[in-house]
Order: sequence, then structure tokens, then C-alpha cells
Amino acid sequence: MSSASSLLSEDQFLCSICLDVFTHPVTIPCGHNFCKNCITQHWNTHVQNDCPLCQKVFNTRPELYINTFISEMADQFRQSAVKKSSSCSEQQWANTGDVLCEVCTETKLKAVKSCLVCLTSYCETHLEPHQRISGLKRHKLIDPVKNLEDRMCKKHDRPLELFCKTDQMCVCQFCTESDHKSHVYGPVIEEYEEKKAELKKTGAEIQQMIQKRRLKIQQIKESVKLSNEEADRETADSVQVFTALIKSVKRSLAQLIEMIEEKQKRTEKQAEGFIKELEDEISELMKRSAEVKKLSHTEDHLKFLQSSSSLSPAPPTKDWTELRPQKVGVFVDYEEGVVSFYDVDAATHIYSFTDCEFTDKLHPFFCPRNNNGGRNSAPLIISPVSHTD
Repeated sequence: MSSASSLLSEDQFLCSICLDVFTHPVTIPCGHNFCKNCITQHWNTHVQNDCPLCQKVFNTRPELYINTFISEMADQFRQSAVKKSSSCSEQQWANTGDVLCEVCTETKLKAVKSCLVCLTSYCETHLEPHQRISGLKRHKLIDPVKNLEDRMCKKHDRPLELFCKTDQMCVCQFCTESDHKSHVYGPVIEEYEEKKAELKKTGAEIQQMIQKRRLKIQQIKESVKLSNEEADRETADSVQVFTALIKSVKRSLAQLIEMIEEKQKRTEKQAEGFIKELEDEISELMKRSAEVKKLSHTEDHLKFLQSSSSLSPAPPTKDWTELRPQKVGVFVDYEEGVVSFYDVDAATHIYSFTDCEFTDKLHPFFCPRNNNGGRNSAPLIISPVSHTD
């Protein structure tokens, strides 16, 4: 039947009177087919018992019998049309991200509520028993969501209505009396709103950090440019001095120029290394910013809380330059991948870079920046530190 219907057109199973798929199709003596009700009403409203298609007139009204073959084919086409319509409807709702009613059997309607007890989403029509029957009125209804099973506690089979601040996870009421007893927790919706606000603030801080690092890169490039210009002037001055004192100068001009060029190369290489580190930081910050932006559009409370809890800790809120320490201690743990900065005079920790991956020799780079009219004229002194076990 299935293979046969695929070779036939739906037009072959339409009643010429109602122009719809046959309902209880009958064949009259001339061989034409009509819905039983359609041909009966036609004869009831006409003087003659004629065929609506070929106009053949019958002396007496023919007795009508259901054409079983056409009836079966018509039913199959009708069911196929319903399934197609339902599938298109479901696809349409799926494309918009809406939740569909799980009770609708034909065309799926948009759900208006989801029941955490029944683990089912209902349209307005099928939700009616929950608003009328006393037992169902006690069920917990929420805005329609997908994957209701994920909103239930796997251990207690209860709704995840609370958020444990201690363990940073969603829990049910029974969890607060067992595994999470004495922990700090609150309603999921309140935690959701709070984390939304934190996430917005974090996104703004990340953008500020990106801008600061881009500014530092620009300052490094300007510093290298000024250093090279100064080296060029030094070379020109050295040529003049060498010309005037050529007999008394022990170091040749070529060696002097080579020394200055080597100094330029070291400065540029160190700057390139530091710029690469800053660019890598910017890349990581931009990735984190994208994660924050994507997460901030999530309206599913549980999904949001689970995802936001897995984000890495927020970056430091204080800029190093705001602290203005007079003596800074720098400590590197190559094996552990940690670089820490301390205020030596105050004996306080400033900040540590963790989870670094060192694969080659490390080179420090120190930049006191420009003189700035004498405001930054104090010398930068590098002091060694003796190790004590």
C-alpha cells in the first residue's frame, strides 16, 4: 500500500464536489466516485439523480456502497498529510527554539508551562487539568523548558529549585537535608539574577584589560622606536668621536657599530617576546569575553548556573600601576609555571600568573617608560636576590 501510494497523486483521491480527500468514498453506476455525504446532499438538492461530472441521469437513486479500495488509499493520504503538517509545525517551532506541547498528537502547539512533577510540557489546552483538578494544582509549574529530566535531582527525583553556594551547584530540597546540610544555599532564580549581574561586570572588566594590554603593546613599540633612534644618534656621535680621535681609540669603529646594533637586536627581541605574551593574553581574554557574551544570552536558569560556575575565576580588579610599589620582587617557579610579584617594602603579594607553560629559556624585560618631563627620571635599579632554603 505504501509503495503504491507513492506512485499516485493526491489529486486522484479528491472528491470533485467538496474538493477534499474522500471521506467514505462511493462509486455510482457511471463509474465516478464521490464522498457519500457529498453525493447524497447533491441529489437531495437537485430534481434529477444525475452525476455531477458526466451529467448522466439515473431513473432511480442508486444504492450507495463504500469503495473500500479508494477508502483505504484516501485514509493513507489523509494520515500522510497530517504527519507532514505536524512535522512542518514541529520543525517551525524547533527553528525558533520554542518548546512544544508533548500531549498534542497531530499539530504540535507551543507549550505555555512545564510541570516538574509530570516532567511534561503542556500547551494552554492540555494544561487545563492542572488548573482545575485539586491534585494537579499542587504540581510545580514553570515556564516551558526542554530536557525536563535535567531539572530533576538524580538522587531524590525532586526539582532542582535551590543553588548551593558552597559547592556551586543546583540542588533539591532533600539535598539540603543530606549531602549539602549546613551549606549556604538560596533560590535558583535569585542566584541566576546575581550571576547575570556579575557576568555583565566581568565582561566589562575583560574589555578594560584587553584595552590596557593593547595600550602596553603600543607603549613597548614606541619605547623600542625611541631606543633605536637613540642608538642611531649614538652611532653617529661615535663616528664623529672616532674620526677626531682615531689614533687614540682602542676599539675600532666597526666593533663599536656592531656592539650598538647587537644592543638594538636584543632590545627588539625582548620587546617582541613581551609583545607576544601580551598578544596571547589578549587572545585568551577575547575567548573568555566570547564565552561570557554567549552565556549572558542564556535564559535557562539551570543551564546558566551550571555553565557560569565552570568559568575560570575573574581577573584581578586592581591594576599593578595603581599600587605604585617602590621595590617589586619577582619570583619565578619554572616547573610549576608560576610568576609572582610582591611589594617588598610592604611585604605583600601583588599578583601571580599561574598555569604558565614554560618551554624555553626565560628572559626578563624591564621598561621604565619615557622620561615624561622629569616625572619618570629616577633610575630603574635591578637588585639580585639571594636564595634561602
